[in-house]
Amino acid sequence: MKQIPVLVLLGFALSICNLTKSKNSNSPFGSGTSSGGGIAAEKAVPTAAQTAALAGGQTVKWDQQGMSWTVPPGWTKVSEEKNSFAWHSPGGSDAANLIVNISAMSENFPTDASIKATYDGEKTRMKNGEIDELRWLEIDGVKGVQFRESNPEKPDGFRRTQWIAFRNYAGQVQQVNVMVSTNGQGYPKHQDAIYGVLYSTKLVHQGTAVSTTAR
Repeated sequence: MKQIPVLVLLGFALSICNLTKSKNSNSPFGSGTSSGGGIAAEKAVPTAAQTAALAGGQTVKWDQQGMSWTVPPGWTKVSEEKNSFAWHSPGGSDAANLIVNISAMSENFPTDASIKATYDGEKTRMKNGEIDELRWLEIDGVKGVQFRESNPEKPDGFRRTQWIAFRNYAGQVQQVNVMVSTNGQGYPKHQDAIYGVLYSTKLVHQGTAVSTTAR
């Protein structure tokens, strides 16, 4: 008789697992998932169109931070500093931009609580219609929160696709903030490149600094 509660709990756990798999299998962004480190996250898997958008491009490196990306042909460097990095596509106000910022945190910074707060904050923004996409996303072995701003009311308003995560690098706990953006008018033509560039992110890390279970 003592085995019955165990079997019930096992059945419940399996049912939750199946629901999670079903939800992930319906994602239009890729079928890969990862639950290592406590967070059930989608893996960044580019579509054929997103891969094609980078064809003929180049790999750009941020050696100070051990990071790199693949960008489409014609993109050029805007700036490179210790904690910030930027490239952009040809064009005017409708150009696409890659902007990356690194923030060093204290050794005992509560990364688990912080990344959960980021996710919960974006859930509120999604309810308010400010963003139209939100998910846990793993890029190059690092799990973070990815979100996209809703289409702006005015064509020249910015629309950002952003990924925030934590890593251990060079003896620091760091927040990594990767943003690929354009304006509302330019978004349709840059959309595949935006996700292609984001998914191409490579970053050296000694762990993700996050172990919180996503809720």
